Amino acid sequence: MTADSPKADSSTASAAVQAYQPTRPSRSLFVPLRGLRYHVHVWGDASLIRPDRPPLVLVHGWMDVGASYQFLVDELSHAEAERRFIIAPDWRGYGLTAAPAAVDSYWFPDYLGDLDALLEALCPEGPIDLVGHSMGGNVVMTYAGARPSRIRRLVNLEGFGMPRTRPEQAPKRLAQWLDELKAQQTLRDYDSAEAVARRLLKNDPLLTPDKAAWLAPHWSQPGTDGRWQILGDPAHKRVNPMLYRVDETLECWKQITAPLLWVEGDRTDTASWWGTRYSKEEFHERLSVVSNVRKLTLSPCGHMLHHDQPQALARHLVDFLAG
Repeated sequence: MTADSPKADSSTASAAVQAYQPTRPSRSLFVPLRGLRYHVHVWGDASLIRPDRPPLVLVHGWMDVGASYQFLVDELSHAEAERRFIIAPDWRGYGLTAAPAAVDSYWFPDYLGDLDALLEALCPEGPIDLVGHSMGGNVVMTYAGARPSRIRRLVNLEGFGMPRTRPEQAPKRLAQWLDELKAQQTLRDYDSAEAVARRLLKNDPLLTPDKAAWLAPHWSQPGTDGRWQILGDPAHKRVNPMLYRVDETLECWKQITAPLLWVEGDRTDTASWWGTRYSKEEFHERLSVVSNVRKLTLSPCGHMLHHDQPQALARHLVDFLAG
């Protein structure tokens, strides 16, 4: 584990827009995990841990970074009388965490292995409070079923899982993956941090310009040619050759013992992702296998709940975590 390292200067994000100013800035740690140099955002330290206030671990979603949680952390610091020890890693191949050498694809079990190793390194004793968004929400649900004793409170921010698959889909999926292995995957680059901020605003109409200006240099960085590169390995774009097995997933969910808070946005349109293959109604039917669930809908709010409604989300988290 290495000492703090400097982050990108948010003041470069936009000359026209004053970037958001964090009230509780993070520091960076680089932790050796499973052969990778993992980057972790840290707020506070282990001296803040108590049985009723364990470490709060925040894991991000697909094509995102740990810095994405800064606005939520700031609102938690306003809503709570005492500050927590909080950590938010960049998953492998995202942000400042290294990608595995010569990686062709990313495997869901690796996220579970990385999370387990991270907790062993930074939170070796006692249970934790665990929050995951989108892909990260899917990770934390499975992890909480595999390691139920490690979780005191569990929060899933729109980690819906995936549509049910059928065995007969396997040949076509494998063929698609083989074809994609032959093609170089790329991500669009940008001429400036301001252009990245505009992309973020286009992705999320409820994101404010100051937050987009702050996020841009954490979500991207300039390359040797001066073009701004998204901090995500393009290999993440390749299809997963393994089918999503709903029955196995639900067996993991059944083992969750921690109270679960499910949060969704009222503007999230899952039909735009999956059409009629998978609905919110089907997801909530799946969620019924978890024994202790509290459900919450934020408004107005889209998929990026921690960006769209950080203050409201923080209030509900404080209440739930105090539970």
